[in-house]
Amino acid sequence: MTDSEKIDQYIQKHAHWSEELSLLREIINTTELMEEVKWSAPAYTLNKKIVLGLGAFKNHMGIWFHQGVFLKDVQQKLVNAQEGKTKALRQWRIEKGDDIDKNMVLAYVQEAIENSLAGKEVKPDRKKKELNLPPLLKTALDSDSKLFESFDTLSPGKQRDYAEYVDSAKREATKQSRLEKIIPLILEGKGLHDQYKNC
Repeated sequence: MTDSEKIDQYIQKHAHWSEELSLLREIINTTELMEEVKWSAPAYTLNKKIVLGLGAFKNHMGIWFHQGVFLKDVQQKLVNAQEGKTKALRQWRIEKGDDIDKNMVLAYVQEAIENSLAGKEVKPDRKKKELNLPPLLKTALDSDSKLFESFDTLSPGKQRDYAEYVDSAKREATKQSRLEKIIPLILEGKGLHDQYKNC
């Protein structure tokens, strides 16, 4: 099945929004963007980079601009869906009965294309987050060099998982039992969630 057919299916599945989705798709397809499917939804790319996507939900639908933070947003249409978390992504939220102005949508899409061609993008923050070890885990690592070496070879993400797992227990007894449970996994060089990866 082609991406185009998958998007036809997506529109049929979201029949409540089929008119709006079809109109937006028509507008976007007048540009040089490539129509693809990402995360089971319509996405539009340029030089293999996602510029925008469409998403339909129960009470609203939207255009997701992946580097929307750089758009001028003259018409005040964009919102940050997760304030404080989302850095680049911006959403143009559409509700039932909203008028979709073709020229306005096209102006936003064209600006997003120009920004993409200019290389404007927020790079993911790859800085190592500081690891806060709970006292119980820190004591165990300090008193067992083999355990410390095994823990030290784990990825920062796996180290964080273990620290949070022990620290999130409310009772000291639970923290202790969680610590006892993870020590053999750490010594084997495994992450807390590795057992679920191949399920």
